[in-house]
Amino acid sequence: MPRSLRVRHECVPKVKSSLLRNGFPSQKILSENLGVAQSTVSNFLNGKPVDFANFVEICRVLGQEWRDIADLEGKADREPAQDVKACILIADRCPHPSLAGQLQQALSAAGHQVRTAPALTATHLKQCDYLLLLLSEQSAASEMLLEEVRAAKELRDTAPQKPAILPICLDLPWDLPLSFDLHRLLEGIQPWEWRSSWDISTLAGENGSLLSLIEESRTSLPADHKFAVRWSDITGSKNRAWQNEKSVFNFPPLPAATPELPEGQVELASRFYIDRPPIESRCYDTIIQPGALIRIKASRQMGKTSLLARILHRAEQQGSQTVSVNFQLANQRIFHSSDTFLQWFCASISLELGMLDSEQMAKYSQLADMIGSNQSCKAYFEQYLLPNLPAPLTLALDEVDRVFESPEIADDFFGLLRSLHEEAKRREIWKKLRLVVVHSTEVYIPLDVNKSPFNVGLPVELPEFTIEQVRELANRHGLDWNAGEAEQLVALVGGHPYLVRLAMYAIARQEMALNRLVREAATEAGLYSDHLRRHLWNLEKYPQIKSAMREVVTAAGEVRLPAEQAFKLNSMGLVKLQGNDCTPRCDLYCQYFRERLGCR
Repeated sequence: MPRSLRVRHECVPKVKSSLLRNGFPSQKILSENLGVAQSTVSNFLNGKPVDFANFVEICRVLGQEWRDIADLEGKADREPAQDVKACILIADRCPHPSLAGQLQQALSAAGHQVRTAPALTATHLKQCDYLLLLLSEQSAASEMLLEEVRAAKELRDTAPQKPAILPICLDLPWDLPLSFDLHRLLEGIQPWEWRSSWDISTLAGENGSLLSLIEESRTSLPADHKFAVRWSDITGSKNRAWQNEKSVFNFPPLPAATPELPEGQVELASRFYIDRPPIESRCYDTIIQPGALIRIKASRQMGKTSLLARILHRAEQQGSQTVSVNFQLANQRIFHSSDTFLQWFCASISLELGMLDSEQMAKYSQLADMIGSNQSCKAYFEQYLLPNLPAPLTLALDEVDRVFESPEIADDFFGLLRSLHEEAKRREIWKKLRLVVVHSTEVYIPLDVNKSPFNVGLPVELPEFTIEQVRELANRHGLDWNAGEAEQLVALVGGHPYLVRLAMYAIARQEMALNRLVREAATEAGLYSDHLRRHLWNLEKYPQIKSAMREVVTAAGEVRLPAEQAFKLNSMGLVKLQGNDCTPRCDLYCQYFRERLGCR
């Protein structure tokens, strides 16, 4: 191989954009992580020659396949042939069982260790070199698949590109959109297309594309291959609604509409969003106030992100610029220190605003060495961002629970948010900043009451749907339900928005009747099986939380748990908190987990 390589000119923008996505808000942080000179990183990012070993290592941590971006003109483009034997895991939830079997047979014949699994475990993921992700329109909506991809991505953050994720999308185009969360997790990973009518040998035969990729020890699918597609081609225009929060929704809901698969945020124009008065009106009135702060708390899938989208839309209607930061999608590396975290925070917001300037970032990074990262972040907003914005900035911070896992960073960051909110009471420049903080659980970390943003501003806690709201939602699905039918569903799932909508989607499409849905709900054949398996999969990762859930579902009444366990179960949406006591959120969870957790 050549002694040095450089990034091709046309690939430089792509490489630079991968820096922030992979948890490196600055060249300095990347160079410190790799233990190389900052000049080496600078040369790499600007298309100048870099030592071959350093080139490959930088590509690895930035999630780039080095062969795809290197200028190999006049140089050998591959390493000497090696007898590479890989461990390959095929994630198979697609409706084409023969495809998974044919892939397994072909790859095994080449000497690779291949496992096919409809449900993946953490052990499976740790042992494999490649995760072959077969995505169909139906499987892409799976909650379990989302958790598995998230787990694989977390492993990639800590291991050397292992497992490499190879997504193959089947039988495009799809009618249903790719979920926002799955799209963001797979962003930056090249997908391929495959059609069930095509010859499998071109994909995995003796000279097939996958075998060549593995033999070359590549970590991603080539973007110039004949099977390569773009995520934007898969998701279609419908799923880009989340990218354009200016969608109009000023028309009244119709009595009934075509059912929408409930997954993630309810689109702004959707007729299936149910207001929970007076929450929406209070939020809309508050967000247009100078220096506003709104705190939204509710467990998972209760509608936090859907409400957040509507608050941001209202802010935009009133002339504000908006940015949303989702901490759940942040790379684990940014939680290394407060310096790294706050640099990433500033860079992410700047990028969304089209104001990311490497010189400005470097200036305030140096300032942090002298006055601390909190003060430097504050100065960045006060001296650079806010003065250069022609309108107020509404900043939404979603899934801030992720920050709770790093107490030192949480103490600094939440203290900073409180400080910025207080500044708006006395200084004009800070009146331009409005904050919306969204979280799923109680704040279980110790925060100084005078430094916490969780005891100021407008508090919003999302309740479950009432019987009347459930009947209204049924009406919008074209279901003429009486109070008894609504009560039958609520007796099973409570007023949980996602579970209620999922039931109505299936019933409105005539996939099953209400009586059958209730009868099979807690079984593996039931409508909620994927949702329930995801919860079980998450509980298996945390033995103490699993034991706590077992205690809750076996008790005859309320159970008092240690605070952190109670808060975790509540944030997962599995229990209700009444004071310090827990009960199962709904009968569905009680039935399922009594059986699955070995309760007698």
